[in-house]
Amino acid sequence: VQLQAFGGGLVQPGGSLRLSCAASGSIFSIGRMAWYRQTPGKQRELVASITAAGSTNYADAVKGRFTISRDNAKNTVYLQMNSLKPEDTAVYYCNVWARTVGGGMQDYWGQGTQVTVSS
Repeated sequence: VQLQAFGGGLVQPGGSLRLSCAASGSIFSIGRMAWYRQTPGKQRELVASITAAGSTNYADAVKGRFTISRDNAKNTVYLQMNSLKPEDTAVYYCNVWARTVGGGMQDYWGQGTQVTVSS
């Protein structure tokens, strides 16, 4: 399973960005999908997650500003980020639990996309 993330970049405080992450390969089914972020010297932290049934969970720091969604037909997860703050600056990683054809369920990581919030 390969994950390809898109949408990072430089944005001013208060601005918006939309990240997307598409899974491809011999996928039989996809379970939980999530976004994490990491800054230098810190552990990777969960930003938001969404189950196969559509239940969502958010880190307190992003509640009310970020929205996670998924398109099951496209095996894609999105992260809409509004009212961005400088402290949202990080490398954002998508994480997907997937079952491959003939295989078991395991998680996969995307390559990371840089989000920089600065004036």
